[in-house]
Amino acid sequence: MRLLSNMVGYMHKPTIILATSNGVGMGHLARATAIATELKAFANPIIVSMAGGIAEIPSALDVRCEYIPGRDRNWMSPMAWNNYLRDRLLALIEETDAKLISFDGVVPYTGFLAMKETKPEIPLIWMRRGLWKKTPQRLALYLQTKLVDSIIEPGDFAHEYDKGPTAQRGDSILTSPVSLFDSTTALSRSDARSALGLDVDRPAVLVQLGTGETDMNQKMTAVLNGLVGWKDLQVVLTKAPVDKDGKSLIPEDLDVKVIRYFPLARVLQAFDGAIGATGYNTVHELLPARIPTVLVSTICNTDDQELRAQWCGDFGYALNADQANMADVTAKVRQLQDPVVRDQLSGKCKELPATLGAIEIARILVDTALSGSANLEGTHKFHLGPVRRYARVSLSWATAIFRKMRPYKLVKKVDSLPAIWSDETASVPLRAFINSQTRFEHLLAGSSPRYRQAREAIAYRAYGQLVASGASKSGTHE
Repeated sequence: MRLLSNMVGYMHKPTIILATSNGVGMGHLARATAIATELKAFANPIIVSMAGGIAEIPSALDVRCEYIPGRDRNWMSPMAWNNYLRDRLLALIEETDAKLISFDGVVPYTGFLAMKETKPEIPLIWMRRGLWKKTPQRLALYLQTKLVDSIIEPGDFAHEYDKGPTAQRGDSILTSPVSLFDSTTALSRSDARSALGLDVDRPAVLVQLGTGETDMNQKMTAVLNGLVGWKDLQVVLTKAPVDKDGKSLIPEDLDVKVIRYFPLARVLQAFDGAIGATGYNTVHELLPARIPTVLVSTICNTDDQELRAQWCGDFGYALNADQANMADVTAKVRQLQDPVVRDQLSGKCKELPATLGAIEIARILVDTALSGSANLEGTHKFHLGPVRRYARVSLSWATAIFRKMRPYKLVKKVDSLPAIWSDETASVPLRAFINSQTRFEHLLAGSSPRYRQAREAIAYRAYGQLVASGASKSGTHE
């Protein structure tokens, strides 16, 4: 781990909660994971997230975690959910004596902002990624800025192309880019290939296109077609390439292996090339690892991923495929078969700035946790309780109206069984609990009986289920 050399004098290790929303990809959670990794020597980091990917973190990185079902699960009304989130955070602060909460997400939920009214002494920091599109969320930036103690913007390689609504605000602390890739801890080429079960002597390419788009199957087909003809190639995917009917998208004679490994940043040296989406974490892991890459953009509501890909392509750090033109996607991927092209891309990536953002942010969080929000400089927040409450309620109504016009898609309907309670940390059962149609109440590992009782009361207020005491490691319906 890269050390925070000027922090070795800290004797007391404060507890810091790193919260993330449930984004389309893993960007929010990946940044929180990178920061938690740097914090471990100087603080007690706890990650809470609405993203299902949190299931991979406790066992892989030895970071304490707690899953919170997101508002998009539709387990309860939006107002009830924000109260539920507020109460979950307050209970976790009480249990762990946390000194700070950071939130990584497009907009801070009103449940987070409401927590601040009960615990004004707890600093609330917003990790606000740049490269915003001009979406409706920008209209609430003024109020959101006033309701947090400080804003940190994780740097982006494409920062100079940012002309979005956050670019000129001047209300945030800009850091270096954040990445889970660390050359000092990443596995060597041979060790990474051994970990993934790959042949040491054959070329290997990673395909990581992201999730959520209606044309993803077309993009996957175009990518795989571009890899046909690469002699002895091993293609590694993180998800089986099948269409909605379960039919394979793999062309004949292409050797494809589907793997699950977290964090992938640790084994990137296994690959001779990659085809990736253009989310924050994908770009800021593949390029620092100097993997020759073709970028195929994902269209997101807020993150301007096409702009990020354009910057990478314009300056020669990656090949930028036109995500709307499948012939161009295939052609760009086919260029990756040329060793001269791969050498050029890898060499160019040596010029990228260092991705030291996790270290810088960890330093800020520890300093803030030890000094308290009252000592934060450069903030212009609402100090008066009534003003803060009025602003938060206004945001709540604005969010409710926005979600009325653009409701979440109901993916899985919750069943009527009693909730599952567990402090599970192993990835496979934890993933199963999170993906279940049954309500899942995840407990921080090693938490007290008092915390369980507080959580039971919160669950009952939120969705009316009275539960018995006694948590189970494997999970119980109670």
